[in-house]
Amino acid sequence: MTDALRALARAHRIATAYTTDRGQRVAVSPDTLVAVLAACGVDAATGAAARAALAAHRERTAARSLPDCVVVRGGAVPPLGLPGNATAEVELEGGGTAALSGPLPVGRHTLHLTAPGRSESAPLLAVPERLPVPAARHWGFLVQLYSVLSRRSWGMGDLGDLAELASWSGRALGADFVQLGPLHAMEPGPLPDPSPYRPGSRRYPDPMHLRVEAIPEYAYLAGEPRRVADGCLARARALNEGVLRGELLIDRETVRLLKHEALRAVRRVPLSPGRAAAFAAFTAREGQDLTDFATWCALADVHGGAWRSWPAGLRDPRSPAVARAREELAAEVDFHRWLAWITDEQLAAAQRAATDAGMEIGLIHDLAVGVAPEGADAWALQDCLAAGMSVGAPPDDFNPHGQDWGQPPWRPDGLVASGYRPPAALLRAGLRHAGALRVDHVMGLFRLWWVPEGRPPSEGTYVRYDGEAMLGVLMLEAHRAGAAVIGEDLGTVEDGVRESLAARGVLGTSVQRFEYLGGSAGRHGPLPPERWRRDCLATLTTHDLPPTAAWLSGEHVALRARLDLLTRPEAEEKAAATAERDGWLAELERLGLLPDPEGEVLALHRFLCRTPARLLGVWLPDATGDRRSQNIPGTSAVYPNWRLPVSDAQDRPVPLEDLPGQPLVAAVSRVFGHLSRQGETT
Repeated sequence: MTDALRALARAHRIATAYTTDRGQRVAVSPDTLVAVLAACGVDAATGAAARAALAAHRERTAARSLPDCVVVRGGAVPPLGLPGNATAEVELEGGGTAALSGPLPVGRHTLHLTAPGRSESAPLLAVPERLPVPAARHWGFLVQLYSVLSRRSWGMGDLGDLAELASWSGRALGADFVQLGPLHAMEPGPLPDPSPYRPGSRRYPDPMHLRVEAIPEYAYLAGEPRRVADGCLARARALNEGVLRGELLIDRETVRLLKHEALRAVRRVPLSPGRAAAFAAFTAREGQDLTDFATWCALADVHGGAWRSWPAGLRDPRSPAVARAREELAAEVDFHRWLAWITDEQLAAAQRAATDAGMEIGLIHDLAVGVAPEGADAWALQDCLAAGMSVGAPPDDFNPHGQDWGQPPWRPDGLVASGYRPPAALLRAGLRHAGALRVDHVMGLFRLWWVPEGRPPSEGTYVRYDGEAMLGVLMLEAHRAGAAVIGEDLGTVEDGVRESLAARGVLGTSVQRFEYLGGSAGRHGPLPPERWRRDCLATLTTHDLPPTAAWLSGEHVALRARLDLLTRPEAEEKAAATAERDGWLAELERLGLLPDPEGEVLALHRFLCRTPARLLGVWLPDATGDRRSQNIPGTSAVYPNWRLPVSDAQDRPVPLEDLPGQPLVAAVSRVFGHLSRQGETT
């Protein structure tokens, strides 16, 4: 590795070495650095190319006085240190200008610098000093919506079911939120791994979550459209009954096909004048983002979802060929715009149902860390995403081989060139109908692990972003939405990140399975409840971990053994799992939480209440006795990831209508009954 290559990588925020979760220092290979630089548009294939690129970078940097993005908090004046012969002026977002001598209104502004013979501009984000955090303690359910079926569903949980779940749990149980998995738009076609964390677009939700009968125009179906819709409904109800009887898995692909056929029939019903005006207003508000998304969907219906294999002229969303295709497919583009609108309407209705039920927070939506490389966002945002790279994680205790999530990362230079507008749009969409937003892998605001295509995760490296700018975008959009932010900060987290997030009011995530004295690697015994973080969402488990009942029984080890996922002999894994469980049960006994006549699951939830955490989350399958994991990473070919309905301890699906009669659900809600609405504050 040459000095020029090292310097060039560092100049582009690419790590030449990193420290593992166990403190080991690892050097990044030159081949990885060359590949990552190439994905950022920098040629370093030879020593001469690296030296030339470094010289060009230094020349550009020396010629510029402004930073790439300026962030001011709490109205502070940025200490820019401008040249003496330069003048600066702020172009305000809402119109007008302001000097840099006083506080600026919160917003997305533009800073202009003028000096003899040159001028520069940079985005200026004026953000609040800190986001507000919930003053009282609140509890709620954590769910994957597809898994919460009612007898009215079409084979998977939908937005109508979500509204019912929120209304019931808010009114009857005193819950203050429902946290969801991502509802992002999925790729069309077969779904070999239907993970909601690998979407085609994070900008728009997937219409397969719609409750078709709740669309106002559905009531006016007649003739052939009514026959089509009724036929789809009958097939969907048969599918739904099969899932609820435990005979079928959730089949998103079939659900989507049935709903799309029915939705095309519903679209044939003319909109009333008021509804037409609302649709036009939505389309105008969404602008080019919606046009791009709907155009990609229409093109994917014709050419398939892998846009890199489309005819060459259609691979560029700004090409004349795409403009012509948009005109030729105008009816299809309109259909996909309409789908986005009615899905947005039902999301708004679900949040209204939550707040009308007295929930202080309501829905907590989930922003996935990335998108599929052939999806709508990757097509529309090519200048901002690194082709040939994938986001992942280095080898660690959770996964000794590392992780490759198959999603292109943001290009730091692309974000700068776009003024950070693409991430702002994603955040705005996720916050629109939410009381809070969970940001998956929130450490990605600061750095992401890039894995070159075709190489194992261990041959990746970290690429750093402008954390102040990324946090500024997040704070600005959350402030405007009046919503809280929860960062999923599990796994390898560099020093200072959690502190930086907490200082800005971004809550963290604490999961019982990882809370130990000495950290999750040291594991010197369970972390006592009083030593847990205050500013966090605390839970027992997540969608990627075994339900609590399975963890207590140890059957999760046997399952991993059957799936050939163990890294040491099964007997050793069982012994380690038993020791881990027994350590926690001993801690519960020390605290007087065991023995508990209602069982160990309830005792563990009582332990959560002993922590100072502001938000307490109950994984809904834990409240029904479910023993099956919703997802076991890396097993999509041999395990039904993301396809299991919420069930009881005997693997019998539990419909939404039957949740009020589940004894464990009632018992869990009583554990948290003293919180929030009766005024317990943190």
